[in-house]
Amino acid sequence: MSVTGNARQTILIVDDTPDNIMLLSTLLKDRYHTKVANSGIAAVHILHTLGAVDLILLDVMMPELDGYETCRRLKADPDTAAIPVIFLTAKNRAEDEAQGRALGAVDFLSKPINPGVLFSRVAMHLTARNVLRVPD
Repeated sequence: MSVTGNARQTILIVDDTPDNIMLLSTLLKDRYHTKVANSGIAAVHILHTLGAVDLILLDVMMPELDGYETCRRLKADPDTAAIPVIFLTAKNRAEDEAQGRALGAVDFLSKPINPGVLFSRVAMHLTARNVLRVPD
């Protein structure tokens, strides 16, 4: 995804709770394009079939494929490894954050989400990604 001109960046929201998806989509829709997935399996599928995104907001506690395993798979794949992942979760122990960061996540935000913190962290990580990105 490009940030040249007025192109809006794309964020993939991954959460198994429809209310969380709706909240995040509503908060972000005026600033970013959003894609949604209701599971880790769906997120991996979306990224491999519909193309890359600029950032992923990823819930930890999901059935079948939890956020940690989803992140592990994405970071192991050269096509998705560079996409920043921010975990959004009700898990708030230091060990939870350490595990997420060890898997390659750039940030870890606790639910309930504070919109101001969400906006600033998303913007910060998108900016950092764009600064570090090698031109094609």
